[in-house]
Amino acid sequence: MATSRFIKDSGLTARMTLTMFLLGALFVGLVVGVIYAVGWGYAPVVAVIAIGMAFWQWWSSDSVAMRAMRAREVSTEEAPELHGMIDRLCALADMPKPRVGISDLAVPNAFATGRSPDRAVVCVTTGILQTLDAEELEAVLAHELSHVAHRDVLVMTVASSAGIAAGLLMRFAQFGGMGRSRNSSSLPAVLVAVVVSLVVYAVSYLLLRLLSRYRELSADRAGAYLTLKPGALARALQKISGEAAATPQRDLRAGSAASALCIVPALSGGLSGLMATHPPLQQRLEQLARIQAELSRPTG
Repeated sequence: MATSRFIKDSGLTARMTLTMFLLGALFVGLVVGVIYAVGWGYAPVVAVIAIGMAFWQWWSSDSVAMRAMRAREVSTEEAPELHGMIDRLCALADMPKPRVGISDLAVPNAFATGRSPDRAVVCVTTGILQTLDAEELEAVLAHELSHVAHRDVLVMTVASSAGIAAGLLMRFAQFGGMGRSRNSSSLPAVLVAVVVSLVVYAVSYLLLRLLSRYRELSADRAGAYLTLKPGALARALQKISGEAAATPQRDLRAGSAASALCIVPALSGGLSGLMATHPPLQQRLEQLARIQAELSRPTG
């Protein structure tokens, strides 16, 4: 976890470490299963492809997310107020300033992405700039900066490569398995690779969503303690969720590719429970209310 004045979250660190360990083990199992299907002579090729996919996912994470959200980096001259807010929050948090972006989407939202703190981008949509007041926007930016400070953007990006690799390597196994033999002798090996790939995809899908829900609660908590204004973040979440529900679905789908990175899901009325990338709004508001009560108690 990066050093900053955001509150420490040992629970988040433990969950990220465990998730990375489990997904790493699954990834190794996936590679072994594919090698078994296509033949050990192809082992170097499979290893290079697997490592290459993980590296590409890590290296291009910021540009992919920015394209998915129709976002562009903006200078201080283009968005002085937005830069000013992030400057103040970064000074308060004692952390390096990330790049700043604006997404040309009507749906109110914000996200952080980037393979490292040096490559991080905090981005807001034009919709959120029109929806929130200055105090609420600052609370949202504090939430996003905590993602950067805690490095969970990097962890989520790298961890998601296991699911992506599962789908691609499954196709490679099918192709390689069919190429090994024209008879039915290669069928068991191909089936093993397909089953392993499906298991890896399903488990990584659930693990990532479990981690994603916790990291959103952690970012709410860290942002609220940094600004000492949990009420502002609560109002922002309510406004954003309300506006998202009223936004046409075609506009929401434009940002669905990066939905897990956003402060609220890009698609309203989306998956819930184990499949959700974000905790329920009510759970987030209750946590912020508890923080507000704690901060309001007299000291001494």
